[in-house]
Parts: sequence; structure tokens; C-alpha cells
Amino acid sequence: MKNLYKVLLLVGVSLALYNCTKEDTIPADVEINDFVWKAMNAYYLYQDQIPDLADRRFNNQPVLNSYLRGFASPNELFLNVVYDRPNTDNKSVLLNDYNLIQQPNRRTSFTHGVEYGIVAEPGNTDNVIGFVQYILPNSNASTLSIKRSDFFYAVDNVQLTRDNFNSLLEAAATSYELSMATFDGTTVTPNGTKISLTKTAYTHNPVFISKNIASGGNKIGYLLYNNDFSSNYINDLNTTFLQFKNQGVNELILDLRYNVGGGSFVQNINQIASMITGQFTDQPFAKNRWNSKAQAWFELNQPDSLITKFTNKINNTTPINSLELTDIYIILNGSSSSVELLINSLKSYINVHIINSNTTAGNNTGSITLYNSIDYNSIGKSVNHTVAVQPIVLEFLNNDKVTYADGFTPDLRICDEENTLNLGALGETSDPILNEVLQFINGSPPNPPGICNPNNLALLYNSVRNQRIIDAGIFIKQNLPNTN
Repeated sequence: MKNLYKVLLLVGVSLALYNCTKEDTIPADVEINDFVWKAMNAYYLYQDQIPDLADRRFNNQPVLNSYLRGFASPNELFLNVVYDRPNTDNKSVLLNDYNLIQQPNRRTSFTHGVEYGIVAEPGNTDNVIGFVQYILPNSNASTLSIKRSDFFYAVDNVQLTRDNFNSLLEAAATSYELSMATFDGTTVTPNGTKISLTKTAYTHNPVFISKNIASGGNKIGYLLYNNDFSSNYINDLNTTFLQFKNQGVNELILDLRYNVGGGSFVQNINQIASMITGQFTDQPFAKNRWNSKAQAWFELNQPDSLITKFTNKINNTTPINSLELTDIYIILNGSSSSVELLINSLKSYINVHIINSNTTAGNNTGSITLYNSIDYNSIGKSVNHTVAVQPIVLEFLNNDKVTYADGFTPDLRICDEENTLNLGALGETSDPILNEVLQFINGSPPNPPGICNPNNLALLYNSVRNQRIIDAGIFIKQNLPNTN
């Protein structure tokens, strides 16, 4: 029956598209462009906004072939049928070689373990000063006398400047020496301390910090998570939630200010949401809204495929450790497609408190990978080329049928950048951001941020932000029907 549904999908639309006969063939010189156009016509979310993708744009295959020959490359055609780029759609892409698609591996790097920022030295047009943002656990730096909020001004006795800091700190050299200093926001004072660092192969911890904070009668779980949202770390997160569960945690702070993003599949975000909750198993986590013709077919033939439901299992096997929370506090510093989906879906059920510097971007869409095959899935794809497309194909809505194209305004606003002169210790109340969130949880009304950068320091570089994965949006697990 399922295969019958696939055969019937959009048959009427296909006939309207081409008015084709069995004798119509696709010449070799337009095969790739033909695939790109038909894939975008079938599933692109904004198909009805693009005149050249209209169902009645071409009367038959030969007319379509003539149109397709007007483009020098598949990418030229693809860009011609993308809607309002880069304003509305900056996510859809054409891939010249689908063999390069890779699932993210566990995060590794070659590092000494110091994550740092660079600011301009006040009153000096050339010199810069580095500050330690945090130290990676079990790295070379973690064995040395260097910590968050320390300052350094030279590498191997060479003064750091705007022109040389990147080459000195990010060069291929495996070892170098930092010259440390004190800094009061105005004056850099060398203190004679030298720290010798050695880069080694490093596998990043799945969870950076997890702890239970007793505050105001609450048992508050604090989770500082810096990695991507791929399936690589779901089991590690599940273990952390078991610890929280055993500790009787009744509030959760999810700190994503240093999160690198990426690896975003709806299934992964749903599993994380199910760890946070647990009392909503089998209720809708997210709903999909495709373009009008695909949506109509799915509603008629595969309505269940339009809904992702909260789950109590990871990959249908491992039990999820759930906290059954009614409140969560999410610390951001910017925007993330994955986190916006998490926020919107949870908002139908629990209180989601957002701590961020600005309103989020509103990345409320999902994508799939379309191949040149009868059903646009990978199996049976053409062996004549390696082109695939990854267009935006749907919008996400929560159980209240609410989407989030306008983003989310923070409940508690923080500065764009942390105060370099007052970083505090991560996971401790000396961290100004964590301390303010704890006060917020305990009933203090949110305040607008104070003077964020009292010394007007110019931030020139941040090693953590430099590692962030380009936000390619959220992907869904696909099992598309036959559209030909």
C-alpha cells in the first residue's frame, strides 16, 4: 500500500507540469538541470513564489529542455529558482558532489587547551592582549597554572599585535610560550610569568560541565554544553540527565553560550527535549508544513509523517532519562536553528526562559537532501553525475500550530560579549551570567544589562566563535514518495 501511495503522489501535478507522453525523453545534456528543476518544483517550500517553478510554466518536456539549456551550469539554474536570497532563503544549497556529505564525527582538534579572545590594547594602535576564555579539561593547559580570565601579551617573547597574533597563536608550531600580564582595562603590566604550551590531538568532552546547584530551595541542574547536536553525543547527554534525575533536579539551566552548533536533525533535538520533559511521550513535538501541493498529499496519504512525537527511547532502544521539568532556562549568545526548534516545541508544554543578547534569527525551516532518483531518495540515484540539492522544504510548528519566523525575544537580556575584566569561574556564582540566571530563578525581576563594555575594549578575535559550524539549518529524516 505504501508503494501505491508513492506512485500516486502528485500524479495530477506531474501531468499538469509537463503534459508529457511516454515518448518524451530527457536528453543527456539537460539531465542534471532537469533533475534540479523537477526536485525544486516538487518540494521547494517557496515553489509557488518562483514563476519559473510554476506547475504550468512549461507545456511539455521539450519546452522545459529548451529552458534548461539556457543555464551554463546546474548551480546557475538553482540560484535562479531560489527565493529572495539571502533574505528569506539563505539555507538552500546545491551540492556538486554528494559523496562529500558526511555525518559529523566526535569533535577533535589539535590544541594546547586554551580557548581565548584577543582585544586591542587601549591607547595603542598596534598592540593587542589575549585573555583566557576557558581551559579544556584533560588538555596540556589543564595541567598548568593558567585559568579563565588570565591575560597574556606575547608569544615566545614577541609582542602580540593586530598583524601577528593569528600567525603566532594559530601557526603550525606545536609548542610556544605565553608571557602573562595583569590588565585593569587600561594598562597592561607584565608579571614575569611564562606558560609553556604544547599542542596535542584532543577529543573534546561530550559535556563540558554538569553539576547540581542548590539555590533558593531549588535543586538546579547546570549543563554547559559546547558540542554539536549530532547523534554522537545523545547517549552522553542521556547519562548526564540520569545524574540530574538521581540528584532530584527540579530546574535546569542549559548553557549554550559556547556551543559550536551543527549536526542538527529533528530526531536529535526531539530526544533532548524528551530528556528535559518526559511527561509528554507520544504527544506532538513538532509539526511539518510543506509547500501546498506536497502538504496536501501528505495530509491525505501519510499524515503521521507530518508529526514528530516526543519519545521515551533513543533510536527506539535505549530508555531516555527524563526530568519531567516545567521550567528550563536556556543561555544563548546569538542564534541557532537547533535551539530555536527546541524552544518553540517546548513552549507548547513548559515554561522556556531565554537568556540571550538579542532576539534570535527565526530559522524555522527544515531541509532534506534530494538525489536524482525516482523518489529523490539516495537509493537508485543516477550514476551519471554526483549533483544533489538540499533545499528548504518545510516550516516547523509546535503543538499549538505556532511557528517562529520572527525569532524569540530573550526574557533576560545579557551583553553581546562577556565582560573581559569580569569573567568569573564557569559553573560558579562568580560567573556574572550564571549568577544573574540564578537570581532570576529565585524571583528577582530581570534587569537590562548594565554597561556591557565599560572600558570600550575592541574584541578582535574569539577562538571559540571561530570553531562554530556554519548553521546549515535543520534536516529531517526523509522517506519521500515517488513524484514521477
